[in-house]
Amino acid sequence: MIICRDERRIIAALDAPPPAGYARWNGPLLAKHLGDISKHQIWRVLREHEISLERRRSWCISTDPAFAQKATDIVALYLQPPENAVVLSVDEKPHIQALERAQGWLKLPNGKAFTGFNHEYKRHGTTTLFAALEVATGLVKAGHYRRRRRVEFLHFMNRVLAEHPGQEIHVILDNLNTHKPKHDRWLARHKNVHFHFTPTHASWLNQVEVWFSILSSNALAGASFTSPRQVREQIDAFIAAYNQDAHPFAWTKQVVFSKHPRSTYANLRH
Repeated sequence: MIICRDERRIIAALDAPPPAGYARWNGPLLAKHLGDISKHQIWRVLREHEISLERRRSWCISTDPAFAQKATDIVALYLQPPENAVVLSVDEKPHIQALERAQGWLKLPNGKAFTGFNHEYKRHGTTTLFAALEVATGLVKAGHYRRRRRVEFLHFMNRVLAEHPGQEIHVILDNLNTHKPKHDRWLARHKNVHFHFTPTHASWLNQVEVWFSILSSNALAGASFTSPRQVREQIDAFIAAYNQDAHPFAWTKQVVFSKHPRSTYANLRH
């Protein structure tokens, strides 16, 4: 792509600090700063280079020095699991709130109708969900608890293990302290169980997080509950329906790495 002089000036300006009092550049500010280029021309250049000044994203970057080793271990479990072994992806979704909201339909003067809920709500307590996703089948087993201490975690793991007597179990977990105490006597007693911890700040490697997102969007988001019991019943009903058509997630990425953002747009282009 041939970049003209004005385009080079616009792109170079993006890496300069914005005027005092402003957090970031926008079209009119760039036009005022450059002086002889209109805001419309600036927006055209930004569109051509697919640069968005208003859209913001947040991220969590893993600084784990053993990222590559841990990531390779987990990806291998997804793509080449040990023969005759069960691979489970396990995590908790704590403090799920039972929020009572007014809901209904609204029709606008232009004829469009939409559904929604009132921004005001009543709180009726919380519940904590433990979930184990069987990687090979996509089936989900869950447990409901009031808290997510070590005792609840072990109670849930004992229930999961009871369904796989005598089998070798590989469990993918994050680095929560309830999962990895300094002296894990429970794990020492269960020689057939092997824990595999994701790199720090890399929970996206744990497939159960994908399922939590599916649960939230399909069963929890925007719903109204008058008690934690209703939340638990809703989750159980969704799991029962989900497991009827469960299928494994298709993990295809063989090599994963921790990506760090560039500090300037000029660096991003190289």
